[in-house]
Amino acid sequence: MTSFFISICKDSLFNLFILYKIIYNFAKNIPLPLSQNFINHIRIPENNDWVIFILLGCIFLFIFMMNIIERDANLRDFLLQKYFDASNNLPSWIITSCVLALTLSVLISQYIPVVPKFVADLQIAGFQLNKFGYTLIAVVFFYFIKSSLGFLFYQSIGDGKKWSIFYFTSTKFYFVLSFLLIILCVTQYYFPVDRNKIFLYYLYFFIFVFIFKVFFYLFHRNNVLPEKWYYKFLYICTLQIAPLLLLWKLLFF
Repeated sequence: MTSFFISICKDSLFNLFILYKIIYNFAKNIPLPLSQNFINHIRIPENNDWVIFILLGCIFLFIFMMNIIERDANLRDFLLQKYFDASNNLPSWIITSCVLALTLSVLISQYIPVVPKFVADLQIAGFQLNKFGYTLIAVVFFYFIKSSLGFLFYQSIGDGKKWSIFYFTSTKFYFVLSFLLIILCVTQYYFPVDRNKIFLYYLYFFIFVFIFKVFFYLFHRNNVLPEKWYYKFLYICTLQIAPLLLLWKLLFF
C-alpha cells in the first residue's frame, strides 16, 4: 500500500513539472507589456486642508467682529454706517487687515517662483518658511509700512484727525475685498481651474481693484484724502503705487 501511494505522488509531481514547463515555454514566447504603457488613473488629491482652516479662521474673525466689536450689527448697517455713529473703529480695522493679509497670502503664495535663500535658511524651532509663510510675512510687512507711512503723512500735513476717518473708510472697502478673496481662494484650491491661465485674470482683477480704490478714496463722501490736490497726488504716488511695487519685487523677483 505504501509503495502504491509513493508511485501516485511521483506521477503527480511529474505531471506538475510537465505543466510548469508548458506554461513557462508559453509565457517565455509572449513578451509582457511594458510597465510604462499602463496609465495610472488613480488620482492623489492635493492636501489643501490648511487652506480651509485659514479661511474658516478668517470667517470666524469676521463673525467675532460683527457680533462682539460691532455689537450685533448686520452687514448693511456695518457698510453704510457713518463715522460719527460708529464705535470700536480701530479693532475692526485691525481684524479686517489681518483677514485681508491672510486671504491675499493664501491666494498668491502658490505663484511666487521661489522663497529667497536667505529666508529659506532661517529656522525657527526647527521649522522653515514655505511659500505661504514667506508671502504672509511680506504682505504683513507691506501693510504695516504702508499704514505707518500713511499715519505719518497725515500728521506731517497737519491733518491728523482725518487719519481715523481714513482707516474707518478703508475698513469697509477691505471688508468687501476680503470676501471676494475668500471666494477666489475656494475657487482656486477646490475647483478644477488652470492656475497658470487664471493668474493673468488675477492681475486684471487687482489692477481694477487698485484703480477702483483710488477713485473710491477720491470721491468718497467722508473726504478721506487731503483737500489740496498736490497732497492727493503725493499720497497716491508714494502710499499707493510705491508700496505695491515694493511688494511685487519682494514676491516675484
